[in-house]
Amino acid sequence: MADTAPTYRRDRPRLPAEQRRRQIMAVTTRLIAERGFWGLSMQDVADGCGLTVPGLLHHVGSKDGLLVAVLDHRDAEDARSLAAELGLDEQQLAGGDRRRWRGVDLRRMCAALVRRNAAQPEIVRLFAVLEAESLAPSHPAHGYFVARQDQILAVFTELAEGLTDRPGSLARQIVAMMDGLQILWLRAPGSTDLVAEWESAAELLFGRPDGA
Repeated sequence: MADTAPTYRRDRPRLPAEQRRRQIMAVTTRLIAERGFWGLSMQDVADGCGLTVPGLLHHVGSKDGLLVAVLDHRDAEDARSLAAELGLDEQQLAGGDRRRWRGVDLRRMCAALVRRNAAQPEIVRLFAVLEAESLAPSHPAHGYFVARQDQILAVFTELAEGLTDRPGSLARQIVAMMDGLQILWLRAPGSTDLVAEWESAAELLFGRPDGA
């Protein structure tokens, strides 16, 4: 007897464009976190969304386009969450004239970032995998992660002014500490409390909070 072709694609309802895009982002995020970009199959993404590969390409254009879309989507989501916690609007976190948010405390911003990441391990894993892969200049996300690192360091350096006579050095130490703790947490989530470990690290970087 001949094999019966799967029918799940035909059985799934047609989704509105925005809902379909969110679905594609979620499926791709999970697969990249598991396999990395080089291990990502467009067929697997399409299968996970109930699409054909041509149908998926209609939404994202190419595999590189899919990666860019995922990174942009996650940046937008994170900016929205962080802005809400810090009492800012998203544009104030998107670069430009950072004098508009000089009142934001560096330690408070770092704590908000860590809390955000602790609530989304799959996303942190996605960025950790891609950041390592993209050290190769040929990787399609190489430029993205170079620019991202430069932007983060610029923000932290500016917020560190007045805290130390070497704000750039403090900024690099913060990034290194955050990245290192996140790797430990991803490898052993059951025995590593990311938020608690960051609070301990923050005392080394910033000193004890006033009144503690």
